[in-house]
Amino acid sequence: MKNNQGFTLIELMIVVAIIAILAAIALPAYQDYTIRAQVGECPTLASGAKTAVAETFQNTGTAPTTNAAAGLAASGAIVGKYITQVAVGANGAITCTFGNRANTTIAATTLTLTPNFANAGSVVWTCASAIPAQYLPTLCRAGTN
Repeated sequence: MKNNQGFTLIELMIVVAIIAILAAIALPAYQDYTIRAQVGECPTLASGAKTAVAETFQNTGTAPTTNAAAGLAASGAIVGKYITQVAVGANGAITCTFGNRANTTIAATTLTLTPNFANAGSVVWTCASAIPAQYLPTLCRAGTN
């Protein structure tokens, strides 16, 4: 009698079905992860601007309203892989604009970090954005940093 070796067609079909189910679960999770990573570029690029805004306020008693007033490069010069500009605006608010190679879910949106100088000697930053909350950095989900 001859021994057959290998897998039957039904066994191979079951393996393919399991792989398809795993892929269907993993792809959306990976996309969420990549969008969160792209949004996370804003706090990194804005960290220098946060320091400049706080120092300007401590030295002058008023919040800067432009990048130049904060002693920063022009807004279009502060760019990243997913950020097209980091701009200082009214009351020292820092706005990151997403573009470049950002995911279409966040492209052309902004994330704004607004300072609160109420506490003597410290600054509390509040985050606001139209980006869905699931993609925001932890400091934005909590509301303040």
